[in-house]
Amino acid sequence: MSAETDLLPLRPMTADDIEAVMQVEQAAFPYPWTQGIFMDCLKHGYSGWVYEQDGQICGYAMMMFVLDEMHLLNICVRPLDQGKRLGSRLLGTLERIARGAKAETCFLEVRQSNFQAIRLYLNAGFNEVGVRKGYYPAAVGREDAIVMAKTLLWVL
Repeated sequence: MSAETDLLPLRPMTADDIEAVMQVEQAAFPYPWTQGIFMDCLKHGYSGWVYEQDGQICGYAMMMFVLDEMHLLNICVRPLDQGKRLGSRLLGTLERIARGAKAETCFLEVRQSNFQAIRLYLNAGFNEVGVRKGYYPAAVGREDAIVMAKTLLWVL
């Protein structure tokens, strides 16, 4: 498959999507974002995207652009659809969007216990650049976040 055919047909997230996004978010994460967080992101002009298949939201992401950086705030694939390369295709499509917005670097945080996501990011060319101590809530206390970054190379 070529890089072009590997891209997903994403559309901008709207407030009307939040209910369906919340169903996926709550199924996928032990500490999900709230509806209010998604609404605030949209209200403040963050870049939200959804991927639908047969009228169902299968994946989504929320990004924030600051100068020449893209910060990936949330990315999720519906648990039913995990293991089908949708995560890597979604991430690749988001990188394409970020390049179009003239972003040169992508940053993200990931739970240190989220081995599946860490593997996804490493396979996509991200590198660990730091740790945020006690960043995430956990069943007992707090959990560290691994900060990762990737240079977004321009494709000619």
